[in-house]
Amino acid sequence: MPIQQLPDHLVNQIAAGEVVERPASVVKELVENSLDAGAQAISIDIVSAGQKLIRVRDDGAGIPKDELLLALSRHATSKITSLDDLEAVVSLGFRGEALPSIASVSRLTLCARTADAESAWQVEVVNGVAGDVRPAAHPIGCTLEIHDLFFNTPARRKFLRTQRTEFGHIDKWLRRLALARPDVAFSVSHNGRSVMELPAAKDQDARLDRVGKICGEALASHAVYLEREVEGIALSGWIGLPTFNRSQPDLQFWFVNGRSITDRTLSHAIRHAYRDVLFHGRYPAYVLYLTMDPASVDANAHPAKHEIRFRDGRRVHGIVSQTVELALQDTRPGGHDIKPISSAVLDRKIFHQAPMPLTRQGGGAVREALAAYRALSADGPPRPSGEEEVFPPLGLAIAQLGGVYVLAENAEGLIVVDMHAAHERITYEKLKRAFEREDVVSQPLLVPVSIAVSDKEAALAEGAAEVFSRLGLSIDRNGPTSLVIREIPALLKQADAEALVRDVLSDLAADGQSHRIEDYCLEILSTMACHHSIRANRSLTIAEMNALLREMEITDRADQCNHGRPTWAAISMADFDRLFLRGQ
Repeated sequence: MPIQQLPDHLVNQIAAGEVVERPASVVKELVENSLDAGAQAISIDIVSAGQKLIRVRDDGAGIPKDELLLALSRHATSKITSLDDLEAVVSLGFRGEALPSIASVSRLTLCARTADAESAWQVEVVNGVAGDVRPAAHPIGCTLEIHDLFFNTPARRKFLRTQRTEFGHIDKWLRRLALARPDVAFSVSHNGRSVMELPAAKDQDARLDRVGKICGEALASHAVYLEREVEGIALSGWIGLPTFNRSQPDLQFWFVNGRSITDRTLSHAIRHAYRDVLFHGRYPAYVLYLTMDPASVDANAHPAKHEIRFRDGRRVHGIVSQTVELALQDTRPGGHDIKPISSAVLDRKIFHQAPMPLTRQGGGAVREALAAYRALSADGPPRPSGEEEVFPPLGLAIAQLGGVYVLAENAEGLIVVDMHAAHERITYEKLKRAFEREDVVSQPLLVPVSIAVSDKEAALAEGAAEVFSRLGLSIDRNGPTSLVIREIPALLKQADAEALVRDVLSDLAADGQSHRIEDYCLEILSTMACHHSIRANRSLTIAEMNALLREMEITDRADQCNHGRPTWAAISMADFDRLFLRGQ
């Protein structure tokens, strides 16, 4: 065929292949337009999972009469006017191709009214052809109705799944958008049935309530709020306690300048922050908002705008990882006002009690220990007689169970501590602090190791000599495709030097940085801590038990051991009352 100009309608349908993957894509684009228009309340009505009808109504700025047809033409937008605008874009949409693409594969009706207009105006588009602009009745804002999606592209319609599956995709995106903009009210119905009603959240408590409604109350009740700004980069939101973790990364939400995105740099920063507090093979849960200079973020990196690129990913990674690590440091008894483990497992009618070998102490042990604790911790005038005793967060030891658990009494009830896991975390944190106080010590290899690499890897190693030196590695280039390893970190003297260098080179090539040495060193410190901690079946005195509890209360991340297992659990007096049917 000769070269020819494609008709506009066919161009729009080709563009729709990128923009309109399924009904959820249409919902996402229309709701993002409403948010860009300054809407404070958005109503979404879906019929047959979006195949028959998608209606999005908002109270935003609306569209003037003389711009309605222009809004339905390709690459027409009010959000950018130049390359400078594109490089610092803050709106969710900016390409001006969503509406014409959607209109080319559906029957579209657009009705809008601006604040200074006496009436609303409406236009209909069928098979990509727009009709006349007509007056209509409508409040200030905009309504878009999409009927019979893919009616003129039956091949695309065949690829749609069941209504349940398609609405599941719609629901997923609406939840993301509702998390991205908690200040906006959302109302969603499917086939005439209300499925989501979210009032606008104006304060932090209301925002957490929205997180609970969207992500589940379990996350909301086991989440820690963080907020920090460093070098023009602000991070805020909620992170789940390490003891609240998932088998898959289904509760991980990132919002950058209000846009819901997925990004390798941010995901890796979170994994790095949780690296020694999360159980193997488990995933953290979080809802995090990153705000920074739009010029430092490329929002045009993906056709559907799901991904972004950072101009300085290394700086963003460092700030995010450090901020989350600082928040996780306080995951210790009394550090956050959240119990790490629910005791709901005890709320049952039948309880079979196994034999419990107890290391029994005298009845006055708790009173004596409490008096000693009060004497040590008193920093003010003595309390009047009759005032309620103040227990430390983990209470005071009363017994040892099975040679494994320490039992303690606090103001709420019973505390059970896994003494090996707890002591392992205490030892590990001490080793880490000692390790961080000194630079990485290098040890020369008795016989230098020569490794063959590619030209690119050799050049990378040569250019990153300072990075390798900081990691405790001394490497020389010995030819176009050869490297010689002369020194490695002393703590890793038993490691495979060649594999270590290749792993670091791989990290540098992929991310421009490497935490490989640090992670390896932490693994060794973790193993050392495990081997030098209290073992099972060791009998402890009450004084030793209390000393362990007090150290836990001042140790970072003491709610879990180095492997992510919980170190303690609480059982309240109310739990015991339910267990023994007291008051019933």
